[in-house]
Amino acid sequence: MSKNVVNLPSLISDYYTLAPDPENKTQGVAFGTSGHRGSSKLKSFNEQHILAIAQAVYEYRTAEKIQGPLYIGADTHALSEPALRSCVEVLAANGVDIILQDEFKPVPTPVVSRIILAHNYERKEAKQADGIVITPSHNPPTDGGIKYDPTTGGPASAETTKIIQNRANEIIAQGVDKVVKRVPFEKAVKMDNVHFMDYMRPYVEALSRVIDMDAVINSGLNVGADPLGGSGIFYWDLINEVYKIKNPIKVVNPDIDYTFSFMPPDHDGKIRMDCSSPFAMANLIALKDKYDIAFGNDTDYDRHGIVTPQGLMNPNHYLAVAIKYLFTHRDGWSKSPAR
Repeated sequence: MSKNVVNLPSLISDYYTLAPDPENKTQGVAFGTSGHRGSSKLKSFNEQHILAIAQAVYEYRTAEKIQGPLYIGADTHALSEPALRSCVEVLAANGVDIILQDEFKPVPTPVVSRIILAHNYERKEAKQADGIVITPSHNPPTDGGIKYDPTTGGPASAETTKIIQNRANEIIAQGVDKVVKRVPFEKAVKMDNVHFMDYMRPYVEALSRVIDMDAVINSGLNVGADPLGGSGIFYWDLINEVYKIKNPIKVVNPDIDYTFSFMPPDHDGKIRMDCSSPFAMANLIALKDKYDIAFGNDTDYDRHGIVTPQGLMNPNHYLAVAIKYLFTHRDGWSKSPAR
């Protein structure tokens, strides 16, 4: 075993046994553009952080009169499942209607966003839903992360995250055991306000509403996908099954490894599931002549990497072309923003 492979037992133990110092700012809750991130070893992503954040989210949605369900998804980082369980203990105890993925399978960020939007569109103003995604994105396997998605389905605004962040730090300073309401996980998952559903199939079946899947089915292209051990790992085969793609998408690495030891080191020697990095994507780039096109995604599947026989495409170049296409080919979309 490489000396750089993460020690999973130590990582998980630190989550439960180490506690942040409220006086140390590096150990506090700090929401960036993609939520709070940290490492249990550094006392920046531990049980107290997540319990406090979950309580703060409950208080925020109560103040905002958000009365619908809260959808929770988590990626494949080792700290994601402990954080998921902590969230369930708190939110269930506070009476929030929680909806979880069947069998606790990993859930990509876009899947949570879509299901929030679908729920809220169907119900208009009544009992709007929001969500939590537990992921540190493409960060190293030692890291954990959590972000809040309001009723818009996208990342929370800086104003919202500041409210949650500040309240969570207040709770930690006051004492989590004194403020946070929680029930044991085993009891929580049996409560009437905790529900399970299949997130996967509704998302895959909805792809045909926004993508010309007939073109994909009949293209004959030799397509590869490297999930990079991330949360979308089970979606590719389901896409093949639902749409009966004539030349099925080939998953080149179908395994989940919580150490991510299959990943080539990034430019600085650290392991990151960064699909925009030619270093992290080296395994898929090595297969570029085997596929007409191949895809890689970061761990929570809100970033993409595209490999062609010419190599790794610049992600921003693809996004620019995709945006222009949407604004010039969608009925009812203004064409002026595409300039």
